Amino acid sequence: MNILVALDSEPLQRLEKQAKLERAREKEWLTEQREQLLDLSRREAAAVRRKIRAELAAKRASGELGGSRDLLVARAVQEELRARGLDKEWPKPPDGELNAPGRRWGTPPSKAMGEGGYEERLAVKLPHTLAETVRRAAYWTSKDAVEALQEWDDRWGRSGEVVLRDAARDGIPGQLALMAAAMRPSAPQAALEARERLRAQVLTTGDLMRAAIVRAGRNGQQTELPAQASPEPAVTEPGEADHTDTAV
Repeated sequence: MNILVALDSEPLQRLEKQAKLERAREKEWLTEQREQLLDLSRREAAAVRRKIRAELAAKRASGELGGSRDLLVARAVQEELRARGLDKEWPKPPDGELNAPGRRWGTPPSKAMGEGGYEERLAVKLPHTLAETVRRAAYWTSKDAVEALQEWDDRWGRSGEVVLRDAARDGIPGQLALMAAAMRPSAPQAALEARERLRAQVLTTGDLMRAAIVRAGRNGQQTELPAQASPEPAVTEPGEADHTDTAV
């Protein structure tokens, strides 16, 4: 499954640096292994190549080698799920819930529009099962908070304070915000604070993916490996393009 992640430039640069290092290590290993092919017949060389591909796949799965950006992120996603206690089978959400466009209901932008938002976009290809786990974990973890936010909106969503706060968050000019808020009922401060607490409980697919990308590029070090086998994209040669589509 292809996922498009909005993120800051610094974690992206760290990820790219780590991926470059991993590709170089993998290329060096492959070069050493291919020395076995010298002076072999075509049939013998084919058998050795199969053995090399199998060893490469095993080393990637164990984390010993990680020659693509997608593989690094996939492993980090699994680690992030484990760290949060979310690496389990989740029931399927109601039809249409995971494919709704835009942000999760009741959640503000991860960054205020007035601050420019995220500078970068990263296309990542995850194994379908892993990507589905991320999406389902975000949905079910946030379900109660989202429903509470919907109830909050039914009661307070058109109050003047809410209009002003949301306008400031989204970079709407003050005069326009004041006009929009005029003659609206008032929401007490306690209600506004309750909404912020509920929003903080909402976990999005983008939140999980950004945390995993930070984990993948952390100090150029390989992070803790999951106990179970890592998700393994198709084996490709180092330097082959990482393929990557769904925006978060």
